[in-house]
Amino acid sequence: MPKLKTRKAAAKRFKATGSGKKIMRRKAFKNHLLQHKSAKRKRNLSNKAVVDGNDAQNVRDMLPYL
Repeated sequence: MPKLKTRKAAAKRFKATGSGKKIMRRKAFKNHLLQHKSAKRKRNLSNKAVVDGNDAQNVRDMLPYL
């Protein structure tokens, strides 16, 4: 069997947790237009989020060695 290729765009966006059971992602809406967003909201957007279970299998297919 040939080696499976990793989708490099997905590799830059997703990381597995320490146990490898969950996949973490970055939150949206913290790129620009930040002046009207509160500091609390921006701070919360800085935290990582867990990929939803319905999408996790698609991410795992893109990252075969995750």
